[in-house]
Amino acid sequence: MRLLLIHPSALMYSEIFLRLEPLGLERVAGAAREAGHRVRVVDLQVLTHADLDRELRAFRPEALGVSLNYLANIPEAIELAHRAKAAAPGCFVFFGGHSVSFVAEEVLEQAEGAVDAVVRGEGEPAVAPLMEAVRDGGVEGVPGVVTAAGRGPAPRLLPGIDSPRPARELMRRRDKYFIGELDPCASIEFTRGCPWDCSFCSAWTFYGRSYRKASPEAAAAELAGIREPNVFIVDDVAFIRPEHGDAIAAELERRRIRKQYYLETRGDVLLRHTEVFERWRRLGLAYMFLGMEALDAEGLDRYRKRTSPDENFRALEAARALGISVAINLIVDPDWDAERFRVIREFALSVPEIVHLTVMTPYPGTEIWHTESRRLTTRDYRLFDIQHAVVPTRLPLAEFYRELVRTQAVINRKHLGLRTALGAGRILGRNLLHGQTNFARMLWKFNGVYNPERQLADHRRPVRHELPLPRHVDVGDRRQLYVHSRPARSRG
Repeated sequence: MRLLLIHPSALMYSEIFLRLEPLGLERVAGAAREAGHRVRVVDLQVLTHADLDRELRAFRPEALGVSLNYLANIPEAIELAHRAKAAAPGCFVFFGGHSVSFVAEEVLEQAEGAVDAVVRGEGEPAVAPLMEAVRDGGVEGVPGVVTAAGRGPAPRLLPGIDSPRPARELMRRRDKYFIGELDPCASIEFTRGCPWDCSFCSAWTFYGRSYRKASPEAAAAELAGIREPNVFIVDDVAFIRPEHGDAIAAELERRRIRKQYYLETRGDVLLRHTEVFERWRRLGLAYMFLGMEALDAEGLDRYRKRTSPDENFRALEAARALGISVAINLIVDPDWDAERFRVIREFALSVPEIVHLTVMTPYPGTEIWHTESRRLTTRDYRLFDIQHAVVPTRLPLAEFYRELVRTQAVINRKHLGLRTALGAGRILGRNLLHGQTNFARMLWKFNGVYNPERQLADHRRPVRHELPLPRHVDVGDRRQLYVHSRPARSRG
């Protein structure tokens, strides 16, 4: 069959700091091609809606899938579904991805017939059976598939992540993917899942607390095939198992693979396994994202981070000693007042690290979606992007956004703009010499993207599609939050 896969447009955060290749969609494309289907991909982060229209006319897809890892993309995806049905009558349209897995039935209803099915759970094991069922009939029986008739069998969990390999060659503007100074930048996955259970996160509920590792040989072979000099390791927490990180490093050393890497991890993991990160530093690890989330013990307990402020600050010292540049994330509670914002600004100015801010957002799939006692002030999908407040703010909303942007502007003063351009002249020159302008453009875009008037105006946009209200779930039985159930362990 002719299958067209689509990634929606970039969100607010991606307008400046990063634009990542859609690795999950590339893996689904790889699985579909392995099953014998003709596949094309349109990534609207780097292509236009006019490009999509041309693809619809030229390719005439028999099936079309839209990746929805982000709630904020759902209204756009519904519009794309209607457009696809008009351009390619008879085309089977389905949605899949992390976020839509938690609101599948509601999105089907909101699409008013333009979406034939939603795939809950991992896409790789579902796409081939779904395409076969589309061709032969009976999609309701495909594991993970939800239709207007209801849910089919439970979604299947991919037994291992060594395959399918991402179909990277289907991406037409790979030069547009970057993260900070790493321009261009590919992405790779060494592990999938997270054993922690932070209350604001849905990674553990999506995967049912499962955790899978790529074999060192497969990971190294995939890295050897990546032509970009920079790679973002997309694992939720890198190098939880030190022996796994060491084994991949050994394969890279044996193959003499040398790139620059960016990864995400936890402070306590860095402290426990510093020697692994040191080894990777020698292999090219240059940047690290640490989700500190809060500066005080009370905040860490609220988000169930299972770590302490002391551990987080010692982790920063360890990263500095290794020579790894760190970006810190802090969660902004809408209940913050002006004094709390001032304290965070002083902290951000006092450390050499980049300090990113994300607004506390109760997402479907997270525990706080069911336990957050503050009522939602909006159910506009587009505002669920961790850059807008969706529960009541202590400050008037306009003032909250002024304080938020004023605090975020510390990043601009420290790490963007003319001073950074002068300090990063060698990197800029090298990138521009190779035609890479993503990092250069990012340096002057902050004020055009982050401004309180824009964020406040976003709340006044007409709303056609709204997020459903949370249904009652007893979070004492966490299995009720899971999309996937962990496979039973062998007793052999």
